[in-house]
Amino acid sequence: MNTATETLYQDDVLLLEEVTDVRNLVVYNDDVNTFDHVIETLMDVCNHTPEQAEQCTLLVHYKGKCVVKMGEFELLAGMCTAIHDRGISADVV
Repeated sequence: MNTATETLYQDDVLLLEEVTDVRNLVVYNDDVNTFDHVIETLMDVCNHTPEQAEQCTLLVHYKGKCVVKMGEFELLAGMCTAIHDRGISADVV
C-alpha cells in the first residue's frame, strides 16, 4: 500500500507599507552667486560630492533650475533654509 502524506502550509503574511511624501529640493539660477559658492553650498548643505555639486550647478546655470535632493519634507525644509541663508534661491516642491 502506497500512502503519500502531503502537508500544505499556509502562512499569513502581514505586509506593512510606509507611505512617504517624497519632495524635491530645487535650486534656481540667479545672476548673483558664483559657481564656486553654489558648489560649496551643495557640498556643505546637501552632502554632495564635488562632482555632484558641480553637475547640479551646471544644470542650474544652463537649465535655470535643478533638483538637488529628494526626500521627506522635514529634511528638505532644513536644507532649503540653509541654502537661503547663503543667498541662494531654492524651494521644496
